[in-house]
Amino acid sequence: MSANIAEMEKRRAAAKLGGGQARVDAQHAKGKLTARERIKVLLDDGSFEEYDQYVEHNCTDFGMDAQHIPGDGVVTGSGTINGRLVYVYSQDFTVYGGALSERHAQKICKIMDMALKVGAPVIGLNDSGGARIQEGVASLAGYAEVFQRNVLASGVVPQLSVIMGPCAGGAVYSPAMTDFIFMVKDSSFMFVTGPDVVKTVTNEVVTQEELGGAVTHTTRTSVADIAFENDIEALMSVRDFFDFLPLSNREDVPQRPTSDPWDRIEDSLDTLIPANANQPYDMHEVIRKVVDEGDFFEVQPAHAANIICGFGRIEGRSVGVVANQPMVLAGCLDINSSKKAARFVRFCDCFNIPIVTLVDVPGFLPGTDQEHNGIIKHGAKLLFAYAEATVPKITIITRKAYGGAYDVMASKHLRGDLNYAWPTAEIAVMGAKGAVEIIFRKDMGDPDKIAARTREYEDRFANPFVAASKGFIDEVIYPHSTRRRIALGLRKLRNKQLENPWKKHDNIPL
Repeated sequence: MSANIAEMEKRRAAAKLGGGQARVDAQHAKGKLTARERIKVLLDDGSFEEYDQYVEHNCTDFGMDAQHIPGDGVVTGSGTINGRLVYVYSQDFTVYGGALSERHAQKICKIMDMALKVGAPVIGLNDSGGARIQEGVASLAGYAEVFQRNVLASGVVPQLSVIMGPCAGGAVYSPAMTDFIFMVKDSSFMFVTGPDVVKTVTNEVVTQEELGGAVTHTTRTSVADIAFENDIEALMSVRDFFDFLPLSNREDVPQRPTSDPWDRIEDSLDTLIPANANQPYDMHEVIRKVVDEGDFFEVQPAHAANIICGFGRIEGRSVGVVANQPMVLAGCLDINSSKKAARFVRFCDCFNIPIVTLVDVPGFLPGTDQEHNGIIKHGAKLLFAYAEATVPKITIITRKAYGGAYDVMASKHLRGDLNYAWPTAEIAVMGAKGAVEIIFRKDMGDPDKIAARTREYEDRFANPFVAASKGFIDEVIYPHSTRRRIALGLRKLRNKQLENPWKKHDNIPL
């Protein structure tokens, strides 16, 4: 028995050493943690249970039969984050550059299958040179097996990807199908074809960072959600983020104790809206003053900043927040903000997370660039997402809600459950100036008449009471009572039941 135990300990030690001390040192020299160190930071102390520690590749070509490292370049298993179950895989760059083989893929697939069976999230820590070339099509088949599970798990369990090194070629598509992607600045990259191939094919000279670095993907492309400074910051943020998410689509949102009173009054909100309708204010201030303890986890903060998306809590329970941001593009909806918010709304709806929408939107951004790049179809994504959502939806109109953008932003007509407005709200087809120029075009030569007509239009529509008189707004509320109204509304809606007509699936305008 002692010999067997000694052999087991010897094999465990070999697996834990990965590609050897020299490669571990090289990983550290780049400012990166090893695969096992990352899991240790991510999970609760002592909670990690590893699977398939002794798995080795089955390739015999190109001398691979003489190279066998237990674990085959990925550490897989389960553990807990703040006591809640999660399945994790962490690619080990010290072993074959983290390249994916058939067996490597099988290990990932096994924990994804387990996560689906028991209803728990999956977190992938990606650090890989791509497909293991020596295995050829077997490694490509492995990727496809992972992709298939990403699709089956979508909307069933939350999936998070943390890119902590290279992620190229076919490897990028698994993270792309997960719900959220976090990246690390200066050490993580995502691209379908690297700089060398780009130069060969198009003659463009571009660096890895410019082509697919963390800043590129969190600002321009929207592929990733947040860029962090280093491995530790990224992993600790994942722990915080994880606390907002339910374990599966069968679970309720998590709840944590809070000392923040549900009926807390925020008098400062009564004077937040500037007297000048064209003057901006920061919608982040509204969000922080409404959610528990001002704790708000924003996603994609550096992309399409004219709309804010993220998670907060009301009475300790997670809510998704979508809010127009008057500080950027006056809060207009455009292509990027529509796509960003639509995906976020659909995630919340998948996992039974109530949605609070804060509205200050003057309309869709005009211009040939927007029209020619498909604002009609992209704007329809957000409309579709809100209309499809069956979770509790509470909407607060703080100032402007003009035109089709009023409809899109979780209006009563898209099955908004509770639609409130501040007294400063203006709900109309368009602003007074534009409306008067159309309705009273014949009077354009008379400034006095136009001024009078503008005042008349403002008196009629620059308030929430016309919409309220038609039942489109449930109540005009004091800004200071916004948190209390949302908390009461969410209590009432906790047992909401609403189902869409049976269908195989919908056909969102992609």
